Amino acid sequence: MRFLVINGPNINLLGLRNPAVYGEQNYEQLLKLIRRVGREEKISLTIRQSNHEGDIVDMIQRAYGKYDGIVINAGGYTHTSVAIADALEAVAIPAAEVHVSDTENREDFRKTSFLRAYCAVVVIGKGLEGYREAIRRLKKAITEQKTIA
Repeated sequence: MRFLVINGPNINLLGLRNPAVYGEQNYEQLLKLIRRVGREEKISLTIRQSNHEGDIVDMIQRAYGKYDGIVINAGGYTHTSVAIADALEAVAIPAAEVHVSDTENREDFRKTSFLRAYCAVVVIGKGLEGYREAIRRLKKAITEQKTIA
């Protein structure tokens, strides 16, 4: 099984950006966690990060036919990007939306997710560990879908 993990704007600033909301662990620690989960779950993971909306759209489009799943933390683009949502819809690769902070209990604008309609799994507010849950739940959803088909 192959997953593409996409991290959007400012995720690379973990540990520096508002530690009270996002925690004190840095981006390198997140990468180590994601890689460890990949090994534990026997999933080949490709991890990418971009602060640019078009780059994220391109990543999603290039994933078609190459990946079984997409784990995406689109950061602020979650709440603004129809283009990223359209890309997820177009490729129809099972996806998991993940957020380090609890977006449901923050500013009102963060409660809207354009991506959610195209994600089989949503994990919010569980810190970096949310990535572990998102990867495992997405793997389970894909495995169950293949069993049913």
